[in-house]
This record gives sequence, C-alpha cells and structure tokens, in this order.
Amino acid sequence: MLPADRHRPPRDYHGVVPELDASGQFPLTIGEEPRFCPACAQPVVPRTLEADHRPRLVCPSGHVTWRNPRLVVGTLPVSAGRVYLARRSIEPAAGLWSYPGGFLESGESAQEGARRETEEETQLRVEIGRLIGVYSRPHAGVVTILYEAAIVGGRPDPASETSEVRAFGPDEIPWDELAFTTLESGLRDWIASLPGRGPRFEPELYVEGDPE
Repeated sequence: MLPADRHRPPRDYHGVVPELDASGQFPLTIGEEPRFCPACAQPVVPRTLEADHRPRLVCPSGHVTWRNPRLVVGTLPVSAGRVYLARRSIEPAAGLWSYPGGFLESGESAQEGARRETEEETQLRVEIGRLIGVYSRPHAGVVTILYEAAIVGGRPDPASETSEVRAFGPDEIPWDELAFTTLESGLRDWIASLPGRGPRFEPELYVEGDPE
C-alpha cells in the first residue's frame, strides 16, 4: 500500500473529460523544436490553423510539421508470482525502479519492441502475454503500452541503462522509489488482477510530477 500522503483524492472517472487549454498547459514541443520543414527545408513558425485548437509548426508553403506523442512499450516480467523491475542508471529518474521498456522502433510491433527492450535492460528472455494497460503522460508527450510477460530464459542482470534487476512480490513493491506514474498505474492494475485482490486502479487522466 502507498503511504497515506501518496493517496490521491477521488475523481469522477465516469464524467465528462475536462477541456484543458492544451496550448498553455502542455507544450507544443516534444524534445527539440524543429526550425525547418522536413518536406521543403523552409523555416517553420507556430500558427493556429483554421478550425484547429492549438498552434502547429507551419512553413510558408503550408506544410505542417506534426509534433505527436511518442510511443513507449514495456513489460512487467513475472515468474512465480513475482515481478522483475530494473533500477535505472540513466536520467531521467536515475536510481529509481522502472519496468523494462523504451521507445518503439519503426518496423517492429508493440510486442516485439516490448520484448526487445526487456532483453536489453534485464537480460531476461520473455514471452509477451496479456495487455496490462495503456497509460498517458501528456505533459511529457508519452503514451505507454505495458504488457505482462512470462520469463522463459536468461538471467536477471543489469545492462547499460540499468544498475540492478530485482524481483518483488505484490506486497513488496517499493512504491516510494518508482520512476514514473505510468509504472505505478501499471503495477496497481497488475496487482488488482491477481486472485483475491481489489478493484483496478484508475489513473488520473492528467498526471504531474514525473522527472523531466
């Protein structure tokens, strides 16, 4: 369980999704903002298009450079009822625990990417199982797809981006040392799906507080 000061106030998850001032609350840029159009190499400037709700990067010829969220894929590797987490050795959130995962590459499926990232970060060979959930970090421009995975080989060893790989039981999760809110949501959903556990955790639509 989380300490009392980590509990969030109840929310109406069945009500209307709040309309946010997206252009003000969530930045247009994801990473470094491009200065030139990838189609024609002319300079781009922010401009709100007709019937649009936020500024886009547009060149003089009218080409739009879209800045969309990035897709992250990851797993919760499970063996004998325990889940393996990896302690990050790189920023953001160096020193904190995370699921093995990373950005999906072009030309691979979500399941392939999740398996590749798991092997790269934990040295574990896994078989991708059920979907645990899809989680958003709007302020960071990231959408995460998280799968449960069965361990079928390898051994839990750290790699270039991790310093430790360790198994935790459902009642041993280091809640105060988790790297990202998406991991907290995924772990809560995974635990809630186990026999005898409670209802699913419903993450906030708009979360704050992750490392930049």
